[in-house]
Amino acid sequence: MDKAIEPQNIERYQNNLNNHPDADVLSRAVTHNGILSSAADYEANDQLDPIFSVDVSNQAVSDQKRSGRCWLFAALNTLRSKVEGNFNVPKDFELSQVYLFFWDKFEKANYFLNNVLKTADQPLTDRKVNFLLQTPQQDGGQWDMIAALIAKYGVVPKAAMAETASSDNSSELNAALNTQLRHDAIALRKLVQSGQSAEIINAKKDDMLNEIYRMLVYAFGKPVTDFTFEYRDADNHYHIEQHLTPLTFFQKYVNINLDDYVSIINSPTDDKPFHETYTVEMLGNVVGGQPIKHYNLPIERLKELTIKQLQAGETVWFGSDVGQASDRKNGLMDPNLYHVDELMQTDMSMSKAERLDYGESVMDHAMVITGVDLVDGQPTKWKVENSWGNKVGTKGYFVMSDTWFSEFVYQVVINKKYLTDQERQEQAQTPTVLAPWDPMGTLA
Repeated sequence: MDKAIEPQNIERYQNNLNNHPDADVLSRAVTHNGILSSAADYEANDQLDPIFSVDVSNQAVSDQKRSGRCWLFAALNTLRSKVEGNFNVPKDFELSQVYLFFWDKFEKANYFLNNVLKTADQPLTDRKVNFLLQTPQQDGGQWDMIAALIAKYGVVPKAAMAETASSDNSSELNAALNTQLRHDAIALRKLVQSGQSAEIINAKKDDMLNEIYRMLVYAFGKPVTDFTFEYRDADNHYHIEQHLTPLTFFQKYVNINLDDYVSIINSPTDDKPFHETYTVEMLGNVVGGQPIKHYNLPIERLKELTIKQLQAGETVWFGSDVGQASDRKNGLMDPNLYHVDELMQTDMSMSKAERLDYGESVMDHAMVITGVDLVDGQPTKWKVENSWGNKVGTKGYFVMSDTWFSEFVYQVVINKKYLTDQERQEQAQTPTVLAPWDPMGTLA
């Protein structure tokens, strides 16, 4: 039964506030300093010194600037460590983020238009159609999407295709692309609903992709197809190789099998039993490419697998909710950094499953785990390579407490060789299809 707020209710609330002896002190602190500054627990910082017993990488930190490309940066940061280890390139060597950004946007446009055609017989009020049209494409992505891009297009050094104004700050391009794609969705739905042939519809869709390609070239430049790789290594020795393609560069200089790496998630919700696999409907970029697939395991197993990969000298791509209990300036992530509930004298506690189920938390940022501090064999804190430049944290590196890992890490990408035989069998099973709006479909 609906009930309005009555004057006597407000009077009672104010009387209750008046009975709090420290209400005036807290009000002055919060109104002057803000919530987080007033709730900060600076003693927590003392437990997060950037010293680690296992420390895999100290490469220079990259900067995604004002774009949502963390998943691309994190993936390319894991790959460039391979190039660094195999060919002794300088610490500031980077792979081109804008190169894959171009192809991701182009492939996402095609993926969107295909989904428009698949749902063209459904009303605009249908939840899937509405979800599709809300964001035709965006900057974010997941591991399997980067694997699909690299398998098709390869990678190139940053010197072969440099950043542009639109890659550094993608908001204007995203607005233009999404307007164009919604315009195209109107036309495609009308063609389907008027009974036009598949030949006519496909020809129209091809014209639309031609326009998207042109927009992307204007924003990012023409994607490189043949280039020269020229560099001085860390010992100042000169190297040059001509007439490389993005795929031949990947095969020679990165030289890993992306099929060996799988997404391991931690989603402790009732709808996703552990030791089973999941995919997400309408989520992807490359049509016919590597599909999204998640293998759900308890959080302690994610930590064990991450430690194994680090101890073998390899960094770990991971997805988390970086906005939770995070100090961007100092590069710290720990649930004890701020005590907002104590400040506000209320209870805000939720379990990890409840945060997922009720929309309090989702995976929204990808980074790279490059180290861990083990005390008596147990992790206490983790070293994290971010992609926000070197002016935050410790030259761009963050420290993540083990408790924060438990609560806000949702995904790690692990080489299958570290799984048990039983886990490999479970990971190979056919995945359950989740709804497009499932939290595990959120793009980092």
